[in-house]
Formats: sequence, C-alpha cells, structure tokens
Amino acid sequence: MSNHLKPSQIVGILAAVSVILGASACAQPGGVMPPERNPVGTKPTGQPAAETPAATESIIATATETSLPTIAMKRPLITTLYTADPSAHVFEGKIYIYPSHDLDHANLANQSGDQYDMEDYHVFSLDNMSSALVDHGQVLHVDDVPWAEKQMWAPDAAFRNDTYYLYFPAKDPEDIFRIGVATSPSPSGPFTPQAEPMPGSFSIDPAVFVDDDGQAYMYFGGLWGGQLEKWTTGEYDPNGAEPDYDQPALGPRVAKLAADMLHFDGPIQELSILDENGQPILAGDHDRRFFEASWLHKYNGTYYFSYSTGDTHYLAYATSDNPLGPFTFRGYVLNPVLGWTTHHSIVEFQGKWYLFYHDSSLSGMDNKRCIKVAELTYNEDGTIQLINP
Repeated sequence: MSNHLKPSQIVGILAAVSVILGASACAQPGGVMPPERNPVGTKPTGQPAAETPAATESIIATATETSLPTIAMKRPLITTLYTADPSAHVFEGKIYIYPSHDLDHANLANQSGDQYDMEDYHVFSLDNMSSALVDHGQVLHVDDVPWAEKQMWAPDAAFRNDTYYLYFPAKDPEDIFRIGVATSPSPSGPFTPQAEPMPGSFSIDPAVFVDDDGQAYMYFGGLWGGQLEKWTTGEYDPNGAEPDYDQPALGPRVAKLAADMLHFDGPIQELSILDENGQPILAGDHDRRFFEASWLHKYNGTYYFSYSTGDTHYLAYATSDNPLGPFTFRGYVLNPVLGWTTHHSIVEFQGKWYLFYHDSSLSGMDNKRCIKVAELTYNEDGTIQLINP
C-alpha cells in the first residue's frame, strides 16, 4: 500500500485549536428534555466554557497489541494513535471496531471540516471485554481508492455473501463526498476498494444494518461539512442550505442495499424523525434534530435509530417498528463529551449491550480524538438509560 499523501492532502502545520465543551446537561433517562441551548430562531454561537486538558505528546502507532487486563469503561481504548467514530460489530465471535484515524496534525477548524484530514483506516478487535485489544494495522488508504481524493471519515462494516464490506465516505476530486465500498474475506482486512463510489451515493457517515430477514439497509448523511443540505434537490448544489428554523429538519437518508451489497436497491429515502405528538422535529430544534452519525440497532423487536445532534453535542435516539421509519424521538443515549463531535455505535456482546463512542480527552484537540466504551442499559419500557461520559 502506498504511504504517500496526494498533493491535495498536504496540510501545513498550523496553530493548534483547542475545542472546549460545556459540562454535562441535566437530561434524565426516559426522554426528558435537556435545557435548550440554541432556542428556535437563533443560530448557534459557540459552546459553553469548560476546562480543556493539556495536549499530550505525539502518539505514534507502533504497537500491534495493547495490554488491557480488563476493559476500562469510559477510558481511552487506544493510546497508540488517535481514533474516532467507532463502528463496533460482532464477527466470528469477537468484537471488531472500525474507527476513523485522526492524524497527529494541528489544523485550523472550519465549517467544512477540513481539520479532519483522515487518510486511512485501522481495524481493532477484542476476544472478550477482558482481553487485549489487537490493532490489525492499516487496512485501507486513500491512495488505494481510485476515485477518492481526501477526508476518509467515519466508516462502517457489514458481513454478507461470505464477504466483509467496509463502507466509507471520502471526497472526490470535485470536493464532493461520496460513499465507497471495499471488501475482504476477513473482518480484519486488508480491504480492496471498488473502482468507483456507490452509484447515487452522497454525504457521509454510512451505517449498515442487516435485519433478521437478511435485508440490508444503509443510513447516511451529515449536515454542514457532511454536505447533506446541499442535496435537497437530488443534485449537488454548493449553495444548498438547511430549512428555516420553523420548518421540518432535514432527515438522514436510508436505502435498501442490493444483494451484492455494492448498490442501492431502490430509491434513497429521507428518514422521518417525529416528536411525541407525531409532528416532524423542526430545523430550529437543535437539541433533537438530526445532524450526523446514524446508527441502527434492534432490541426486543424494536428498531432504535441513534444519532448526533451536532452543535448541541448529544447522542439522541428514536424508535420505530419499521427500519424505514418513521421514528419517534425517545430521548438521549449520551450526554455531551469533551470535544465538538460525538459519534458512536451500539452492539450486543456476550449477553450485554455496549456503547462505543469518542471524545477529545486524550489530546484536548477536537481533531485528535480517542474511542471509549460504556455499558448500556435498557429500562423495562425499552427506553435507554442516559450515560454520562
């Protein structure tokens, strides 16, 4: 594999930007609303002040195994390199984690997300929650993807047809996010990419869910740097904008996947997220509206769609009896973490449920994050108990 950056990826070393975040909000389990930080009709103006830890020294990925006598809940799982957006799956009796790989760069932040200049993926695995965490090394690099130019953001993985599929967003030479697919006979890779992105794909954060009947679905999309608002007409519009605050919020996109797992099977649909009265969540409701980081899991026959609220920094969730929705907002999974972004996965393993997520506690830098895990608990009525990071 090539280890050389493309010219468009070469980024000058700039002044480090520390991202700070407010203390945890006071939401309660069962869907009670948190204090509203960005009232309807106002644009977000920043984050509440919070103490930011001093940045650590540079971390170099050299180890292939990290000794963990027991998994330290809510502590960084990986300290040999910066990781984010953990997608966790149980394959072949183990947990495999597919995160994005934050580079040890100090980049200026902007609304397009150029500070997130990731260029490759590693895969990690756990035999159990008390075993050593294994780094299987680099499994895919942007230089190996013919159509991709830069910014390999949050990936996901799936298994079907005796094949493991790695789904990933990246920008093409026209600076437009597309979604690519790479395949491997092993969950640990390496992965071989398709020559072109998925036909009709756009935006970021693909999450693939394979239902009990074998039908696979992809959920995707992200606002602002993720470009979702630029696709409201069905074509890319560089001037595309979010709806007015009193209009329904943009929803994530969902589509069935074809049997080959490389194409969409039918139209791409907008996923509806409704409030407790069956009305669409409004664009100005930044505490509940979808921003990015789709994830779908199933518990006791109910579909749970969880996502990030973006500038209010919650992991929220909604439920439905249909994987295509509509979904009804139920509450929150995780209170805000240190750092601007929040992204996660939820997985059942050896009789317990776990939330994998990330924050910036390892470095104090928003674009140099670390993945963590916490046990997830359901109430008797199916609601999820709120986790404090």
